[in-house]
Amino acid sequence: MSEIKVYTDGSSRGNPGPGGYGAILIFGNQRKELSEGFRKTTNNRMELLAVCAALEKIKSDKYPVTVYSDSKYVIDSITKGWVFGWVKKDFKDKKNKDLWLRYLKSHSRFKLKFVWVKGHAGHAENERCDDLAVQAALQGPHSIDAFFEKEAN
Repeated sequence: MSEIKVYTDGSSRGNPGPGGYGAILIFGNQRKELSEGFRKTTNNRMELLAVCAALEKIKSDKYPVTVYSDSKYVIDSITKGWVFGWVKKDFKDKKNKDLWLRYLKSHSRFKLKFVWVKGHAGHAENERCDDLAVQAALQGPHSIDAFFEKEAN
C-alpha cells in the first residue's frame, strides 16, 4: 500500500522573532517542497504551521500519511493526546489555539502516523526542511502571523 510522507521543520530567529517553516511532501516519485517566512512568530508556531500547511496541500485522503518532525512539542502533543484534552478545556492557558484548531481539521481527514526524528542529525529530508525554514525566516518574503501578533500585544 502506498503512503504519503510528510517531513516538516520550523525555525525562528529569536523567540519571538522572524520565523519560517519548511515542508516536503513525497508520494511515489512525486516530491513537493513548501516554505513560508513570517516577520514575527515563535519556533513552536512554525513547527506546527509546517504540519498544517503540508497536510492542507494533500488532495487525496485515500492513502495513509506519515508525518516526520523533529519537534517534540508537535509529536508529543498529538501522539500523547494532549491536544484533545486542550480542546475539552478550550485551550485554557495553552498557546497556538488557532493552529491546533487548524491542525484538527486535517487530523480527522487522514489516517495519520507521527514519527519523531532527531534534528540536525543528518536525516536528508529533515535537513532540507530546516534549510527551507531558515531561508524563509531570514530572507522572506515575510508574511504577517496576525494571530500571534495580536495575541502577543
